[in-house]
Amino acid sequence: MAGEIYNVSIKVISQKGYCAMGHKVGDEWIIKGYTTPGGICMGAFGAIFPVVGVMAFDGRYPWSKDPDCEAVACPDAENPVVFEVRRLRKELKSISV
Repeated sequence: MAGEIYNVSIKVISQKGYCAMGHKVGDEWIIKGYTTPGGICMGAFGAIFPVVGVMAFDGRYPWSKDPDCEAVACPDAENPVVFEVRRLRKELKSISV
């Protein structure tokens, strides 16, 4: 089955306390097609990955004000890093499954 997959950006929009991976506001990664971004914390990416799948395959969350964007926090409650996960509508790739 062939389909379409959107590229997705992941951007740090908030960071409080000490981030062991050194992530800071403004850091950004682009997921092109179905490849993982280099240099992102695995704990944070574990929280982000389900949202990336929704954005890449044109899904939506009913509670979101913007269907192309969702905020996700890393699992470190004492030193939270918040990421914006955004579907890039202008960048579409074809995939074969």
